[in-house]
Amino acid sequence: MAEIIREGKWEIPVLYEDNHLLVVVKPPNLPSQADSSLDRDLQSILKEYIGKKYQKPGNVYLGLVHRLDRPVGGVMVFARTSKAAARLSEAFSSHLQDRRYLAVLQGALSGERILEDWLWKDADGMTRVVNPDTPGARSARLRTRPLALRRGLTLAEICLFTGRKHQIRVQHAHLGLPLWGDARYGGGRPGQQIALWAYRLEFAHPTRREPLRFCFLPPMTGIWAEFQREIEELADV
Repeated sequence: MAEIIREGKWEIPVLYEDNHLLVVVKPPNLPSQADSSLDRDLQSILKEYIGKKYQKPGNVYLGLVHRLDRPVGGVMVFARTSKAAARLSEAFSSHLQDRRYLAVLQGALSGERILEDWLWKDADGMTRVVNPDTPGARSARLRTRPLALRRGLTLAEICLFTGRKHQIRVQHAHLGLPLWGDARYGGGRPGQQIALWAYRLEFAHPTRREPLRFCFLPPMTGIWAEFQREIEELADV
């Protein structure tokens, strides 16, 4: 790890940095980019970091090629050039990367499953599972695999094949296994932190084409501590 960017209450580990890429760990509850809340956001903080570190005057370019929901933490990659942004965006849209998440599900997932649904976003910003012929519906596909079961909760590893808004949360809730602490789709209570973490990201470098792999595990606090042994074993996989 090169360094940690500190901004107010936020601590943002830097996993990789070169002239084309910036790979960091997004803290939970920090927006990926500016939104209507006008709260501080990860992209703006990183632009300021680059501007100060390299003494770049004016507006710093930093391309957002994928997002994590505000309450979700984990590994994210940003593009430092427009060429890198275009190539990474193509890789993400064509699924030429490997994105893996950890989640704690409310209930028992008995075995590996491929979830295939059609999702539709309503006027209130809620994503719902609908019939395939619903106007505006988009296909969503993921693989979910149980790693441990404890006290009626399942630690699961999730691999995305599509990148729809709230996909992991909605598809698991539709399956009857909502995410722990998900206030929007899973009945999470005030004070609970959603148990969803982007722990692994693999993709090809946009210019050198060499494979890159980054892994960063969730903090062993809250509900994650229930599965500490199983989670820490993933660091060696």
